[in-house]
Amino acid sequence: MKLTLVRHTSLQIAEGICYGQSDIDVSVNFASELSQLKQKLIHEQIDAVYASPLQRCSKLAHALGFDGIMHDERLKELHFGDWEMQSWNDIPRELFDVWAQNYAELAPPNGETFAGLQQRGVDFLQEVHARHAGQHVLVVTHGGMIRALIAHVLNMQLKGLFRFHVDYASLTRLDLSGAIPKIEFVNR
Repeated sequence: MKLTLVRHTSLQIAEGICYGQSDIDVSVNFASELSQLKQKLIHEQIDAVYASPLQRCSKLAHALGFDGIMHDERLKELHFGDWEMQSWNDIPRELFDVWAQNYAELAPPNGETFAGLQQRGVDFLQEVHARHAGQHVLVVTHGGMIRALIAHVLNMQLKGLFRFHVDYASLTRLDLSGAIPKIEFVNR
């Protein structure tokens, strides 16, 4: 199975705001970013499409023009709990610094750990791999989920994962067809 991960387009939100699972709308650049993304996908044969149910992913999946899009809660971004919709600068530094040192195992207050996000992604990946063996699946999701799946495929620790930059409206392709999964490209 080939899995093409698409990060949603840019968002209608001020810079520096923690938004995670908050349901933020796409930005005014949506049409332009959509057009560029369609060009990247123009020669791809896609057999199935999944998307996070958050509107920034759902809108993009539908706008790409595919039929039969399946929404899956497991594809949502990290849940930042009490930090959702706060400025990063307003989060108490001592709390943020402790979390940032071990975000894999520590959750923001009333949120989830990055290990929890990754487990959601791995569960999704295993189910989709069994259902779509030999097919090409497109997944419209979030930067955190894409990073978590890259780490899983590469058998990497989650620490330092944010060194992977994942652009809005970018493609990352995983090839899960062989005995050893591989990454064809990231952030294209």
